[in-house]
Amino acid sequence: MKGKEPKRILATDCGSTTTKAILIEKRGEEYRLIVRGEAPTTVEAPYEDVTKGVLNAVREVEELSKVRILDGEHIIKTVKNGEGVDFYVSTSSAGGGLQMMVAGVVLTMTAESAARAALGAGAIVMDVIASNDGRLPHEKIERIRNLRPDMILLSGGIDGGTISHVVELAELIKAADPRPRFGVGYQLPVIYAGNKEARDIILKTLKEKTALVIVENIRPVLERENLNPARQKIHDQFMEHVMAHAPGYKQLMERTDVPIMPTPGAVGLLVETVAKKEKIQVIGVDIGGATTDVFSVFQEVFNRTVSANLGMSYSISNVLAETGVDNIIRWLPMEIEEWDLRNRIRNKMIRPTTIPHSLEDLKIEQAIAREALRLAFVQHKSMAVGLKGIQQARTISDVFDQSMTGETLIDLMGLHLIIGSGGILSHAPRRNQAALMMIDAFQPEGITRIAVDSIFMMPHLGVLLTVHEQSATEVFNKDCLIPLGSCIAPVGEGKLGANVLKYTVEYTNGKTDEGISKYGDISLLPLGVGETAKIILHPEKGFDVGEGRGKELETTVNGGVVGLIIDCRGRPFMLPEDNHKRMELLNTWFNAMNLYPRK
Repeated sequence: MKGKEPKRILATDCGSTTTKAILIEKRGEEYRLIVRGEAPTTVEAPYEDVTKGVLNAVREVEELSKVRILDGEHIIKTVKNGEGVDFYVSTSSAGGGLQMMVAGVVLTMTAESAARAALGAGAIVMDVIASNDGRLPHEKIERIRNLRPDMILLSGGIDGGTISHVVELAELIKAADPRPRFGVGYQLPVIYAGNKEARDIILKTLKEKTALVIVENIRPVLERENLNPARQKIHDQFMEHVMAHAPGYKQLMERTDVPIMPTPGAVGLLVETVAKKEKIQVIGVDIGGATTDVFSVFQEVFNRTVSANLGMSYSISNVLAETGVDNIIRWLPMEIEEWDLRNRIRNKMIRPTTIPHSLEDLKIEQAIAREALRLAFVQHKSMAVGLKGIQQARTISDVFDQSMTGETLIDLMGLHLIIGSGGILSHAPRRNQAALMMIDAFQPEGITRIAVDSIFMMPHLGVLLTVHEQSATEVFNKDCLIPLGSCIAPVGEGKLGANVLKYTVEYTNGKTDEGISKYGDISLLPLGVGETAKIILHPEKGFDVGEGRGKELETTVNGGVVGLIIDCRGRPFMLPEDNHKRMELLNTWFNAMNLYPRK
């Protein structure tokens, strides 16, 4: 790939239910998305071969683009006589993605550092085992044995510190003799990233029973984390051991030009690149059927959390269990019996591929999405934290910060951009619905741009970034990212109907819009894609739009397919306890945002 400009690129993402393929071509001086194809993922019986789903998705791309890409079951490499592709890349979360257990000596220190290293590498952390987690040794052994993770990350102790605790953890892993999820003919990968003084004993303890590899300590001294070596090794082991034994992956790996990347790792890379290039603070979210991933970059620190129990199909009942029925009903602008709501949620769980067939079903699904996004964000804020009382020493590549004793790095007033991805957001019938779901869940403050992934291709572009940055960046900006507009949200609380914000919008065509927003109102002003406007904001003395309480702000705002959203519902905004008032208020907001067809 070095030295020559690719004319045509093929990228696939093998999801848990659907495999998606995209074709990118150089048209003139720029790279653009040409077509997208999809097919069911074939990692499970009766096929048990992931390449079948990939080939089916690529065949759809062939039919739609009228370009021959396959020669039988082989991808034609190098473009010649209008056929073939210059290179092929892929991501995957099929088979449940990368599922890991982490073990560390102290729950709030090395165990958490290990969890952050695993999350940053695109893993789902199934459990965290620590010397002080309150479980008895036999309970820990049983837990390790029953979970059957793809990999274990073992850490503990600063270099030169005590070794007894981390050795005890290694002995627990040895006693559990864990079996990997895929295949029976290979040993479970264990990565040791702890006190270097304990390496020899760890090696003796685990080398017979596991595929042990040793990397640098993730917590060499108390004041510093060193997550990158463990993160890199997790990725390598994932490809060498886990994916190599998943049905059909060996053949798929032979076809790709770069190693297959876990889907969340690829999305995270893209979010991180956007933040770095534009020098902005970003939150990205990918809400799927089984999990919700939240990514953020604040103060140049990249964070990722995965909420493995919050999703819109397989995990939809978990959202209900986690948040409670009242928190879902509070987002519904109509009456519904509790038993009816529970039954609809159960139906979605047992028929995960169904889509809402009535407007009422759509409103219910979007209410559940608000709660899934809100809960995932709460979890993310608790993990994206700074150190308390210890001088930080780190590099940007160190994925997560240190101890949960610190304050969250998430600063909503300093946030510039929210990017939404995943079926419920990307495929919402109206883009206005996606915008309000994200605003309600994240409650941005001040001025924030909102965008959505058009047809869910962030994973493809994330892995493409590693080999050809130009094509990935151009397609992301022109075909993937759909700007929805900007949200202006004064922070403060007041009385319903009281004045909050006086605004003046000066459009580039000379037209001017003036108005006063009252507490409890949300309104929509026209400002299209690619358009900007100068805005002058005069908040009342109890409200802040970014310059301090009652201070005027003059700035430029960006438009989008939804427009300019002025959200004066307060931060944090509260819904009325009274059912009738609550539904009346929701309907007023939904109508103001043109969310659903009116009767």
